[in-house]
Amino acid sequence: LTAKALGLELEQKNINLLAGDHLTPEFMKLNPQHTIPVLDDDGTIITESHAIMIYLVTKYGKDDTLYPKDPVQQARVNAALHFESGVLFARMRFIF
Repeated sequence: LTAKALGLELEQKNINLLAGDHLTPEFMKLNPQHTIPVLDDDGTIITESHAIMIYLVTKYGKDDTLYPKDPVQQARVNAALHFESGVLFARMRFIF
């Protein structure tokens, strides 16, 4: 969604977790934690969805519409992202 909001086209590769695609040597070179998603931006490897979103917006965003430059506003966005990954996801992952 972030890439689309920025007008970026990303090449997507399907990773079959049930088949163990995330445990192959090739994938482990990209992400030793063997989790998805992973972004390879011309050799710059970024893992974890929130880090990828912040990276894309910081590098390719034309303004601070999606991620503010103001440190106070950034802290508020980061707090929501950390809540989602640390609290909300931990509770919801067993539902979906």
